[in-house]
Amino acid sequence: MKPHTTARLAYRAAALFTRLPWSWLRGFAALLAWLWIRCNARESRVTRRNLELAYPELGAAERAVLHRQVLRSTAMQAIETLRLWTQPRERNLARLTERHGEALYDAALAAGNGVIVAAPHFGNWELLNQWLASRGPVAIVYKAPEVEVGDAFLQLVRGGDNVRQVRAEGPAVRQLFKVLKDGGGTGILPDQQPKAGDGVFAPFFGIEALTMTLVNRLAERTGATVLYGWCERIGPDMEFALHIEPAAPAVADPDPRTAASALNAGLERIARRDPAQYQWTYKRYTLRPPGSGEVDPYATAEHPH
Repeated sequence: MKPHTTARLAYRAAALFTRLPWSWLRGFAALLAWLWIRCNARESRVTRRNLELAYPELGAAERAVLHRQVLRSTAMQAIETLRLWTQPRERNLARLTERHGEALYDAALAAGNGVIVAAPHFGNWELLNQWLASRGPVAIVYKAPEVEVGDAFLQLVRGGDNVRQVRAEGPAVRQLFKVLKDGGGTGILPDQQPKAGDGVFAPFFGIEALTMTLVNRLAERTGATVLYGWCERIGPDMEFALHIEPAAPAVADPDPRTAASALNAGLERIARRDPAQYQWTYKRYTLRPPGSGEVDPYATAEHPH
């Protein structure tokens, strides 16, 4: 079966699933989180280790509570995303019951120098993508799945009016330069670990983390405005608050470490607003600074206790 055909079948299955009553879907998310914990799944192990690293000041009992909250929120985010992908954009945007900083983005776009929205994996970034597309053309940087059908599915659910998906690969930089030089907008999730040699180490929750330099390179060379953007969950029934805020000028500093440190400081501030809504299931610290003698902190977490 061709990838596009399989992707369409997967889309229809997701659409049918998300038509279930929201109370059922919430219950399914709670069950999924419970199973992750009960089976000591990868999501549970990685989250536990991340919380140990990022919140050493918390006691074991406090971290255990946060661990459960994170996994419930992560499962909920997955269900929300399926719903957002399979419902009309207008209905999804109506879920933004609070909007903060809309005018800031519109003004930056109108200035004609290009806009870079740095979006952490916080709340629901897929809803943010749809909001950005509602304000005009936007280029979304994404990491393509290894399986072709997975990429076909993302093209289907994230596509549509005003959305251009750009693979996070070599040619992406040239494409983004052109978008920004033409005064367009782009969305980047900058809290993912790049490949070794493609970033610099900078502190994130007090730990050196390999951090992408794409944001500061684009901003420095194009003069584009850098903003933070996120959609924060504020209610049990898929209610969200949109936030757009200016990034510190140092995010565009020509020194890569200075820029990456400023970028991470902003991302950390957002993540600390509600730690349960941040994506702690991601291995942020696998690569360690050369010569530090540090080892992959997830090595032991990969093996169930």
